[in-house]
Amino acid sequence: MIYTALGDSITFGENASSLARAYPQLAVSILNSDSRKVRGFVLARSGWTSHDLLEAVIGQGSSVISHSSVVSVWIGGVDLANAALASIKTKKTLAVKQIVTGYRRNLSSIFTQIKKESRARIICCTQYNPFPNSPLSVGSIGRLNYMINELAYSYGVTVAPAHRWFDGKQADLIYGYRKGKIEDALSGSLPIHPNDRGHRVIATGLAPYLIPRK
Repeated sequence: MIYTALGDSITFGENASSLARAYPQLAVSILNSDSRKVRGFVLARSGWTSHDLLEAVIGQGSSVISHSSVVSVWIGGVDLANAALASIKTKKTLAVKQIVTGYRRNLSSIFTQIKKESRARIICCTQYNPFPNSPLSVGSIGRLNYMINELAYSYGVTVAPAHRWFDGKQADLIYGYRKGKIEDALSGSLPIHPNDRGHRVIATGLAPYLIPRK
């Protein structure tokens, strides 16, 4: 069984103490501990937006995706963070609406491309909220996750509710967590990535979704 994890900095393992402790590698370890034979591949980079991932899926990721049994997609955090910061600076919410529209188009194209390239089962992760104390973030991520569920349903894609795994536990699971407000990101660093504990929570939650249905 070949598992390919597609995504941005979270999937890449940003702020994990090592790549071996990022959730894709941990999920593979969990599956292999049950006497399965699973090989894992990661197609992810820090800073990738949904458009960047789409380009990677069409290009460099095409070969590994075509041989994959299951593919997970976790993308949108960078899109939303850029929009939220722009909204704070301009005092307008239009940026968030535009980003969600573009994100929907890109995610739809990612699903389409994966289905074109392979028969892999697709698991799409929802977005957790690294800024639970900011109403703008709560509303924006809520809209994004609603759209993920809606789009996934129309494509026959399974949704893994990553937001539920983090709800109320962000302070323990996010690297550099401070006040849980978008303004925390204006100081230069982005306290949005899972720490080692967070990656373990993701891997534990995601692993059952990766197991083939009988």
